[in-house]
Amino acid sequence: MKDRIEKGDIVLINKSGKYHQQVGEVSEVDYNIFFVKIVIVKLGTQEETFEEKNLQLKTKKPNIEEVIASIDKIIEQLDQIPNLPTREKVELPNRLKYLKLDIPKLDKQLIQKNFDSIDKILTAAREADSLASFWQQIDPNLEKISWWIRTSL
Repeated sequence: MKDRIEKGDIVLINKSGKYHQQVGEVSEVDYNIFFVKIVIVKLGTQEETFEEKNLQLKTKKPNIEEVIASIDKIIEQLDQIPNLPTREKVELPNRLKYLKLDIPKLDKQLIQKNFDSIDKILTAAREADSLASFWQQIDPNLEKISWWIRTSL
């Protein structure tokens, strides 16, 4: 069975023409008056509408289980960050644990507030030591969490 294209998925445009072979993120899914699935795809700064048959799924948006696994992977890496101030050493793991508890509740404000604080702390730490190898573990997981928040709430 072909995976259904949903909001937040990354798709490749198969339709020949101006957008052929471009990759974009699905911002909305709807149906036209003939019950044909219509997909609105964000391409850079603009959005274009395509029929689902003209799109190929590249990457499914992460599900809740993947996001929680990403949070766990970031928590595992926290001891590797040498330049975290004492306050952040305590605050960051706590915020990550709260985020893990908040995500299943789908409370947009709470999730966004916690994520913004986590992101701010990690951004400051990254500026102090951006070449450390642990960022290769943290950054993709942080991006996965951000992707889920942006497209799920």
